[in-house]
This record gives sequence, C-alpha cells and structure tokens, in this order.
Amino acid sequence: MIRLIDLCKIYHVNGVPTVVADNINATFPTGTSVALLGRNGAGKSSLLRMIAGTMAPTRGRIVSKGAISWPVGFAGSFHGDLTGAQNVRFVARIYGVDTDALVEFVGDFAELGEHFHLPFRTYSTGMRARLAFGLSMGIRFDTYLVDEVTSVGDAAFRRKSEAVFMERMRESGAIVVSHNMALLRRICAAGAVLEDGRLTWHDNVDDAIAHHEENMRKMLPRAG
Repeated sequence: MIRLIDLCKIYHVNGVPTVVADNINATFPTGTSVALLGRNGAGKSSLLRMIAGTMAPTRGRIVSKGAISWPVGFAGSFHGDLTGAQNVRFVARIYGVDTDALVEFVGDFAELGEHFHLPFRTYSTGMRARLAFGLSMGIRFDTYLVDEVTSVGDAAFRRKSEAVFMERMRESGAIVVSHNMALLRRICAAGAVLEDGRLTWHDNVDDAIAHHEENMRKMLPRAG
C-alpha cells in the first residue's frame, strides 16, 4: 500500500512556478498493477521518483508498506568505471540478496555477452537500459515502479521483458508509466490520470485510458 497525503510538488523555471502535484491524496493498493497516465510534462516521472524516495516533495508526505523498487530501468546510479557485473554485485550487497544468483540472472537476462564484464561507461543507451531492467527484475519488491522500460530492445527482448514482468506481478504490484496503451491494458488492472497537478483514480484501466485519451483530444487544435 502506498498513500499520497496532501502531496505537492512545484518546480520553478526562470522564476515561473509549475505545479505537477497539487495536494494529491490517493492510495495505490497492495498487489495491484496500476497504469499512471498523463500528457508529456504532466509530472508522471516526478511522481514515480517521489514515491521511490529519490525526489523530495515540496509539501505533503508518502506513507508506504512493503518494499518499493527504484524506478525500474533507471541507470543513473551505476558507477561508470565498474563493470556491469560489478555494479550488480554492489546492488546485491545493498539489498541483501544472493550476489551470485543475481549476477547470473542479470547476465543471462540482459544479453550483454562480454560487455557484462566491461566498464559501464562503455555501454550504449540500449545496453544500459537492458542491464538496469534486468537488475530491477532480479530483486523481489512488493511494488515495482516502471517508466517506459519494456519498450527497450528488439521485439524478442520486449516479449521477454514483458513475460518476466508479468511473472513478478503474480506476487507484487506496480505503478507503470507507458505510452503503449495496448501494453497497459495487458499488464494493468487499474489506472490513475495525472493532469494539471491532480490525480484521478479509476478502478478499471480501460476507464483510465479513456479519460487520458479525452484529455489528449482536448489539447488538439481545432480545425478551421
């Protein structure tokens, strides 16, 4: 369970305030996969980072039970001079999981070959994403925070990523950000729409998608 209590986040760009969370009160239930929808710039990634604890809200608080992942696929905390395998070992020790088992899982999943034992700074963007997603899936969390990462790689790798993610969802919940509505319908049960700093909850993911698509239509310029 994750509760947002009077959550507020305000950015200031060139002295102009932008509100991405306007006193949000919401509860993400345990064991439910939730689609987080909103236009580009609405604040979805910021909300995920606040839930993960990597970004502080301007006001309000977040109360949670159970283990919450970092935003799945986030590669920003890897050390550039360590190899992929060494980075995985480091994270395994932090989270208290079996080091050898995690290295074996990530090495097999990410399909990096010899690059797994080369410095992370030499990796392409796609390689970094595959390593990060594999590491995220290799550690069991009660709630996974997912931001567009199942789109990484070729079709075969995307299918494998989705299959592993669905296996994790048998025992865990998730908050998922994606522009792929078909994917969200497959992997999510409920949805929440973030617009103008307000979050609207829907028990059915199809209702959330319909709400989001109506918001997007309203933004289109009218003909004539």
